[in-house]
Amino acid sequence: MEFTPGSMDWRDGYKLLIGSILPRPIAFVSTVGKDGITNAAPFSFFTVISAEPMLICFSPMRRGSDGAKKDTLINIEETGQFVINIVSEEIAVQMNICATEYPPQVDELEESGLTREPAAAVRAPRIKEAKIHLECELHEVHHYGDQPGSGSLVVGKVVHIHAEDSLIDNGRILAEELKPIGRMAGNLYTRPLGSTFELNRLIKPGGAK
Repeated sequence: MEFTPGSMDWRDGYKLLIGSILPRPIAFVSTVGKDGITNAAPFSFFTVISAEPMLICFSPMRRGSDGAKKDTLINIEETGQFVINIVSEEIAVQMNICATEYPPQVDELEESGLTREPAAAVRAPRIKEAKIHLECELHEVHHYGDQPGSGSLVVGKVVHIHAEDSLIDNGRILAEELKPIGRMAGNLYTRPLGSTFELNRLIKPGGAK
């Protein structure tokens, strides 16, 4: 089958995207507004940009109902700070509760039963139950449209990393201890470590990869 995005409803295109690009890691983003209210929400359009400078990015889409900015994006633009909490299987249910579109005055951490704790370098709180926290300052943000289906690209500079001691082995993260989950399409999630295989990269002549 062939599809032309410009002639489709954005919801149909969205289904094709999230059914093709998977599994997707989840950025569980915690922020605090200038009014002091904490917000926490998951986003599965999320990846690494570079290690030096250490930059990550995630994309919050506009609300499907009216095209308004989500609370996470508003808070980041107002304060310039946020924390990405990596989602382990143990907090999947609570993360899903935070995906609900609550009014701005609702604290998702209270609704989900998760615990806020102070971050080391930013004002936004960390989620205590998460095993890894990436504390970020806003590097830049780009907006692509202002209607339902549109999105923004938030680029954050990681200024501090916290990881549970049990996850670290010679400077590397033990994935089997982290137990991360990934987003599939619809209501499906995946356990990436359920079945894994290893491929060694080929070494080119001269020793360079």
